[in-house]
Amino acid sequence: MADEGDVGPEETKYFTFAAPPDEMSLESGERLGPITTAYETYGQLNRDRSNAILVLHALSGDAHAAGLHEGDQNPGWWDSMIGPGKGLDTDKYFLICANVLGGCTGSTGPSSTNPSTGKPYGPEFPIISIRDMVNVQRSLIDHLGIEKLLGVIGGSMGGMQVLQWMVSYPERIRAAIPISTTLKHTPQQIAFNEVGRQAIMADANWRKGNYYGHSPPAKGLAVARMVGHITYMSDKSMAEKFGRRLKESKDPERFSPDFEVEGYLEHRGGNFVKRFDANSYLYITKAMDYFDILGSKGLSEVFRGRRAKVMVIAFKSDWLYPAHQSQEIVRACQLAGVDATYCEVHSTYGHDAFLLEMKEETHLIKHFLNGVLKGHDVLDKKGTSSNENRQQDNL
Repeated sequence: MADEGDVGPEETKYFTFAAPPDEMSLESGERLGPITTAYETYGQLNRDRSNAILVLHALSGDAHAAGLHEGDQNPGWWDSMIGPGKGLDTDKYFLICANVLGGCTGSTGPSSTNPSTGKPYGPEFPIISIRDMVNVQRSLIDHLGIEKLLGVIGGSMGGMQVLQWMVSYPERIRAAIPISTTLKHTPQQIAFNEVGRQAIMADANWRKGNYYGHSPPAKGLAVARMVGHITYMSDKSMAEKFGRRLKESKDPERFSPDFEVEGYLEHRGGNFVKRFDANSYLYITKAMDYFDILGSKGLSEVFRGRRAKVMVIAFKSDWLYPAHQSQEIVRACQLAGVDATYCEVHSTYGHDAFLLEMKEETHLIKHFLNGVLKGHDVLDKKGTSSNENRQQDNL
């Protein structure tokens, strides 16, 4: 495996579209525009533009998936997966990662300026959905001149976006890799998100979402992140990492954090508020809770007629998105006649495993993508051009 940050210094790019009067219609029925999406690319697009893979991030992710920005100490959030010789090999593939609609690191979201008022949108930002996020990504792919993606891949909320691509734009993808995700949130998953949202809204600095220009609801957002981190780890991984060890230095306050695990959660929450917007957290978690790829369709119908090859990856210790939810995705694919593979990795990391189990994931993803490429090459060797392939796939 190559070293961290070895895709080289990266630059975030920006694409703006949907300027009035051509605003984008949202699933809520509202319209939004102009819309800017921040994105980064890694590797080179080949001549027939057939090697592009869209990398989709989780709740707190952004466009910076790999490499180092100037002055950075740490590389992008999936640097261990993206680069020469890695699972998403930049010597073979052209990788694209975009910050989602509603985000706060370059893409249009509640902290962005509302052109009609000249002030941040705040609570006036429209409700968004996972489908809206995917529609923005589709516009970016069109802008890049890519007719068909080799694949879409993502974990957690990124996996929801993968499933939405399968439903919304099946003719635009050859392969899909949803990781540690679900067809829809359970009441328990909604409940965890609601605790986080209530923590933010209970902060005196939230000001009903109109805190821009004032102190942000940092304490509430930090608590929301602390709750999230508990769900991202497993009982075993927390026991191995912290045990019941006490902190080396303790605050004299009676209810200050005494245990290492308490200090860890405070540290993670404190760091999170430095880079994330509380309103974005509210909007994005709500989009996740409303996500239901089945809708009124049955399990056997939702992926009917889809031709993309699918690999679903789950982790045994993930209790936030347990393996049985990934198995349900595979069952839906199989009932619809979709070529689907299921891989369950034995890991103790919990939900965080999709960002940490690089050796296993690399092996699985490399093998799967090689098979997708091989199938594409077989079609080409039969005398059908890549352009004809794309036209046939759209029939």
